[in-house]
Amino acid sequence: MRRPVVKQEIVAFMRNKQHQLDGFLGEVEAFAHVENVPIIPHETVVYFQFLLQSLQPKHILEVGTAIGFSALLMADSAQDASVTTIERNPEMAELARENFTRYDSRKQITLIEGDAIDVLSELTETFDFAFMDSAKSKYIVFLPEILKNLAVGGIIVIDDVFQGGDVTKDIADIKRNQRGIYRGLHKLFDATLDNPGLNATLVPLGDGILMIRKLQETIDLG
Repeated sequence: MRRPVVKQEIVAFMRNKQHQLDGFLGEVEAFAHVENVPIIPHETVVYFQFLLQSLQPKHILEVGTAIGFSALLMADSAQDASVTTIERNPEMAELARENFTRYDSRKQITLIEGDAIDVLSELTETFDFAFMDSAKSKYIVFLPEILKNLAVGGIIVIDDVFQGGDVTKDIADIKRNQRGIYRGLHKLFDATLDNPGLNATLVPLGDGILMIRKLQETIDLG
């Protein structure tokens, strides 16, 4: 993460002290760093391993595949799960497809190429875990569709929600080209953090994670 919101020395400690990836996950992680492809930072990687190994979800949905690193990580951490991942960028989708062909030995992962809002509206499967790591201004747009496809008790993890700490500022202090993201994230917070149909919490890993648990079938996001 280029803009960590936790002290740099704490970030460095978490990234260097915790278990390092090896095997194919280590290879994909290293490739992303060399090629400057944004993936979840190592402190979030370790947290995801702990979370998914504990939850063992059966049906996982991801919005934002990039080169497929997080999909492979989730599949490796929950080896009985199916993973459906959505990517709109053709170049990223092609790299992800190559990585899945090479490393998805259990054939857990299905890649769908297209705009998430179109794909989500056509999904019929019910998921018990979802991960969003895509355009931050669109999180609030995608969320209603994901909730429709999420089982009661299911969990959504949304990455990069602190905007490098900018979400704490007044909008007048935000650069004009960043205000769409700012507004989208605050709409997301307003819709989820105090919603009686959801259990939501913020976690200061990377550039911030919003975790949501669906408590009832019908959710009013306001």
